Amino acid sequence: MSQNNQDGTDLRLPIVLAAALLPVLIWSWIAPHERLTWWMEALPVLIAVPLLALTIQRFPLTPLLYCLIWIHCVILLVGAHYTYALVPIGDWARDSLGLSRNPYDRLGHLVQGLVPALVARELLIRLTPLRPGAWLFSIVTLSTLGISAGYELIEWLSVEILDGDAESFLGQQGDVWDAQKDMAIALIGAIIGQFMFAKHQDRAIKIL
Repeated sequence: MSQNNQDGTDLRLPIVLAAALLPVLIWSWIAPHERLTWWMEALPVLIAVPLLALTIQRFPLTPLLYCLIWIHCVILLVGAHYTYALVPIGDWARDSLGLSRNPYDRLGHLVQGLVPALVARELLIRLTPLRPGAWLFSIVTLSTLGISAGYELIEWLSVEILDGDAESFLGQQGDVWDAQKDMAIALIGAIIGQFMFAKHQDRAIKIL
């Protein structure tokens, strides 16, 4: 049976990625370190995946973007299960490299810059008159930095509203400059993502 929809969209990759994400989601849900933190960290996945499923026929994304979103979802779900400060691979990196903290959340913020930048880039190219160039690069980069700043504000507000019960969501690990560093890393991710994937994304957009 064909895996294309009536409009000719190839659904095989999204189906494979969704099937691969499901066991990660189930594992992440079972006995997480903190249930409240799980909900707060996994919420973007619980919103994004149904949204992508609802829009795939009318507005399919490039295969590159589906793969990058999948990677981002896995990183979020792993962080949701353990909390970012306690992810085992981050502990291993800390001990092996002599770091002062678990760096897994830094990976999360790097991808938080990279993936939204490419999502924004694709949407702007396809839905607006903007074309690849300096203006598009600048708008995408600044928009991604705004998203990162907004996320940091959400983290702060969650701790204020919940009276400290969401400290694991904040994930400062004793670093008073954690929010600023997270935003800087997201900015780096946005820039790296555009330099690495822009040409591939442009080619993929042309054949949609």
